[in-house]
Amino acid sequence: MESSETSFTDLGREMWNFLTGKQAVINYKFEDMKVDVPRSTSPDAPAARWRLDGTLSISTTDKDQ
Repeated sequence: MESSETSFTDLGREMWNFLTGKQAVINYKFEDMKVDVPRSTSPDAPAARWRLDGTLSISTTDKDQ
């Protein structure tokens, strides 16, 4: 079985296209959050540490709701 890798950029783009196609509204808020962000979905992918200042709060609505 062949393994495929997806970059977080591609994943984010696909999610954004899906949500905006449904006229979704996405709200974000961050609070003193640190995240290790890998370059890909590979188990040994190098990662960068991101520090986000604010409270993480994500909510969505779309035209179907």
